[in-house]
Amino acid sequence: MIAEIICVGTELLLGDILNSNAQFLAQELARLGIAHYYQNVVGDNPERIKQVLAIASQRSQILIFTGGLGPTPDDLTVATIADFFNTPLIERPEIIEDITQKFAHRGRPMTASNRKQALIPQGANILPNPIGSAPGIIWQPIADVTIMTFPGVPTEMKMMWEETAVPYFHSQGWCGETIYSQTLKFWGIAESTLAEKVAPLLEMKNPTVAPYANFGEVKLRISARAESQELADKLIFPVEQQIRDIAGIDCYGINDESLASVVGKLLLDQGETLAVAESCTGGSLGSMLTSTPGSSQYFHGGVIAYENQVKITLLDVKQENLIAEGAVSHAVAKQMASGVVEKLGTNWGISITGIAGPGGGTDTKPVGLVYIGIARFKDEVESFEYRFSPLRNRDWIRRVSACTALDLLRRKLYSV
Repeated sequence: MIAEIICVGTELLLGDILNSNAQFLAQELARLGIAHYYQNVVGDNPERIKQVLAIASQRSQILIFTGGLGPTPDDLTVATIADFFNTPLIERPEIIEDITQKFAHRGRPMTASNRKQALIPQGANILPNPIGSAPGIIWQPIADVTIMTFPGVPTEMKMMWEETAVPYFHSQGWCGETIYSQTLKFWGIAESTLAEKVAPLLEMKNPTVAPYANFGEVKLRISARAESQELADKLIFPVEQQIRDIAGIDCYGINDESLASVVGKLLLDQGETLAVAESCTGGSLGSMLTSTPGSSQYFHGGVIAYENQVKITLLDVKQENLIAEGAVSHAVAKQMASGVVEKLGTNWGISITGIAGPGGGTDTKPVGLVYIGIARFKDEVESFEYRFSPLRNRDWIRRVSACTALDLLRRKLYSV
């Protein structure tokens, strides 16, 4: 069986909304072992939806639609599919009842426009929506083609997929060998350098190893095809270990782990605490740290010292250093790091000061120049200079600065 994903919505074509549904469905199809060769994004236009449908129904057996199931006039997915197959729409009373109850629970009457959501093609089965008003359908309009529709709202789509679609696939015997992946994450090494180190592994067939990079982070995805996840894990494990041995400390985590969560675990395991002092990152570093549940056990807080007087007043940065060397300097980075340790009473302090752009750079201090300070209570404080590409945008420089600071501390904690 070959599945095809068809996402409906003009907002997707315009880039107003990130198409996270396609990513989720692609990953799920791989997990279920269902072949998936094509994806389409089409606007809210009946004729173009029919054109996509005409092609998809000739080359794929499972057509998975998302979007266009709402009550507004531009929600045309189900009606267009029914029209394509010359099938009338039938109002289903059980859908009317379900929508009415959901609106009543919210203290609102069901509107007339919501009645259109109860219209589904004659002969189609309802794909229940436990939390939203728009149900989907499971329908076989012609031999060897099954159509499934889901709302575009990701939370609704995912719940419907897990509760109804996946069991349906299993009941039809459509699931085959699963494709299961593990993703190793790296910081402090270029994608090309890592690819050279693991070059022989990139030629493997099962499992496969594929590199990719984003925002300074490099990843290696190890994917195995097997009859079960357990068997896939057995294929992946030795390759994972080999990569870890090759990369050493440059490999910081796997799958959903982040630099912030890894640093947090190290701090927690060692019974140590952290505070941060940020200038150009404006709180990004603190935000990353607090995104991990339970971070209050090791992260005390931070100071966003954007203006020089705040650096002086709250972090004891010396005015003479600000005048002589500027806020973006080794001396100020060190004083910010040691100052936040003293003020917040932690074992470790991280500081970041730099020029994120797009303006503010000079010949001697260009956009992308960043200093990171690392201080340990009653120990030597260090600072590190980085020159990130001035061609990158402000958000990129800020994010990479924060991640680099976390990586510096990670490496320090490994050596303690």
